[in-house]
Amino acid sequence: MRLLDRELIVNAILWGNYPRLVRAACAQFRPGEQVLQAASVYGSQPLRLADHLGPAGRLTVIDVSRLQVEHLRAKLATRANASVRLADATAPGHERYDGVCCFFLLHEMPDSYKRRAVNALLARLKPGGRAVFVDYAAPSRFHPLRGLMWLVNRWLEPYAASLWRNPIPSFADEAGLFHWSERRLFLGLYQIVVARRRGPVRHRRAHLRYAEPRPERSSPL
Repeated sequence: MRLLDRELIVNAILWGNYPRLVRAACAQFRPGEQVLQAASVYGSQPLRLADHLGPAGRLTVIDVSRLQVEHLRAKLATRANASVRLADATAPGHERYDGVCCFFLLHEMPDSYKRRAVNALLARLKPGGRAVFVDYAAPSRFHPLRGLMWLVNRWLEPYAASLWRNPIPSFADEAGLFHWSERRLFLGLYQIVVARRRGPVRHRRAHLRYAEPRPERSSPL
């Protein structure tokens, strides 16, 4: 844990895209909001999200590991608007939030657990609230790292391959209660999926609408 929780290492694992992914996730929330984060994240992401929400906001992080909870509490000790507690993403509690952040967690779960976690996190949203899922996705056919990432998934991340085949909204039992949008980064290797809770609906038929991926620009990362 102490080895991996370093900005340089996390950024290397994500091929230099960590700062950009963190910025994209934070941008989905507004200062002053109450946000639930589904797991501890290495690097500066929890600090930056707490700072983005500001003193009028509140960041609550849950994690299933006592070691991670204690470690993150120490990291966030200087952020009065942040707290960390022991809980599973499939049972995050009963409080409602303006937003939910799920940052590179789903790829570590088998599909049955992905479904339970997605449903539980979406259920914690207030009307109009947003859930932000940042994770791996199927890279472009011409991505230079496609073959390497396939091998990494096969050997080290067996549950990540599912996100190459299945869109995140497919794990939501009541997807039609939300408006979905998607953005891809780094030639498709990473996805940012946002679910916004709708108002009352008359039916439960899933209605999924994806935003066109934004064109990528060259980045010094």
